[in-house]
Amino acid sequence: METIKRTKIIDVLKRTDFDTVVNVRGWVRTKRGSKNVIFIALNDGSTINNVQIVADTEAFDAELVKDITTGACLSVNGALVQSQGSGQVVEIQAKEIEILGTCGSDFPMQKKGQSFEYMRQYAHMRLRTNTFGAVFRIRHNMAMAIHHYFHEHGFFYFHTPIITASDCEGAGQMFQVTTKNLYDLKKDENGKIDYSDDFFGKPTSLTVSGQLEGELGATSLGAIYTFGPTFRAENSNTPRHLAEFWMIEPEVAFNDITDNMDLAEDFLKYCIQWAFDNCQDDLNFLNKMIDNTLIDRLHFVLKNEFVRLSYSEGIEILDQAVKAGKKFEFPIYWGVDLASEHERYLVEEHFKRPVILTDYPKEIKAFYMKLNEDGKTVRAMDVLFPQIGEIIGGSEREADYDKLQTRIQEMDLPMKDMWWYLDTRKYGTCPHSGFGLGFERLILFVTGMQNIRDVIPFPRTPKNADF
Repeated sequence: METIKRTKIIDVLKRTDFDTVVNVRGWVRTKRGSKNVIFIALNDGSTINNVQIVADTEAFDAELVKDITTGACLSVNGALVQSQGSGQVVEIQAKEIEILGTCGSDFPMQKKGQSFEYMRQYAHMRLRTNTFGAVFRIRHNMAMAIHHYFHEHGFFYFHTPIITASDCEGAGQMFQVTTKNLYDLKKDENGKIDYSDDFFGKPTSLTVSGQLEGELGATSLGAIYTFGPTFRAENSNTPRHLAEFWMIEPEVAFNDITDNMDLAEDFLKYCIQWAFDNCQDDLNFLNKMIDNTLIDRLHFVLKNEFVRLSYSEGIEILDQAVKAGKKFEFPIYWGVDLASEHERYLVEEHFKRPVILTDYPKEIKAFYMKLNEDGKTVRAMDVLFPQIGEIIGGSEREADYDKLQTRIQEMDLPMKDMWWYLDTRKYGTCPHSGFGLGFERLILFVTGMQNIRDVIPFPRTPKNADF
């Protein structure tokens, strides 16, 4: 086969220099045709769109034609020609075809429709489907949007540790990191595990958040953001939870809660606009095949200012809805941690706009959030989106040493692990704010997918760590 420099399919489809001989390589999506001619839809992952290969069967060995099946990998040399059919501007008239990898009839990703649950069993192969190609191209673009946004706004990318001895959320649901022999654990005289011979000499875990360390960066660099993997060892088998996921956490010195809300709204709109500017073909595909309200929902967020209201006002609205006959699965009362159905009601039915809910009861929020003057609520803020519910959670942080120490004691957190965090309030403390965005929650929203396991390449969930 003649050696010709490969051209990506995304670039081939833009060309109009007809009769030029090009080389494309990719995987067969479909093959159809007759005894005399076959039509091959070839895709190399660079775009949702396939290039059509037209091959005269008489020009090729019969065994080769037979081996061109769904999933097979091909290298094709051919002339770029104007397409005779609908659906594409150009196609390739094949001159030479080499099968780089055959694909048997037991290939799990056949053309027939399969459920997403089925495809999760073959996460190593589902990446080759149109849907997952679109999802992961969008995922890449959202990562680029995040880095661009913060770089353009003067933030510094700050790397926080993955192995930690502190629990940011205080939930205790963390994955332990150890080099100890689990079959022969050394214990002290009280029967407790002795960590003196462990790698770090004390209990350590995979981080649930980089926020606490991020605050240290903000009090030096002014404005930082983290973007890395985080881990939660909670036994949640829901469409919105993963054991391993990615978090974006900006932290900004001198920002109050209002600045924090402004940042969150501007940041989210920037990311969604980036998707429209860079992923339109993939969005169109997902809007057609997965959720025909997707593009309308993205525009809904872009064109509307986010409503800002207190938790207490939100509870009153929900309470009035119940009195008017609205049925919720979970009860409504002041002090309850709102469920997704409550959050979505506020966004989708009452306001018909994204909502930022503020001033939550201190009992249901983390220790580091700034206490309001009422002594009952904290300067928390959750951004609520249609279909998703909470997509961002954040707060103005408690900057007062004594108040923060009191909150740590109230929540019975181990003070010995928090000394370094308290030092930031002892030496040159300052007001500061930040928030956390679960990356996969963003991808769920931008793609219209229904299960968080389908927006990360290889999901980690209870009893599942395959691939």
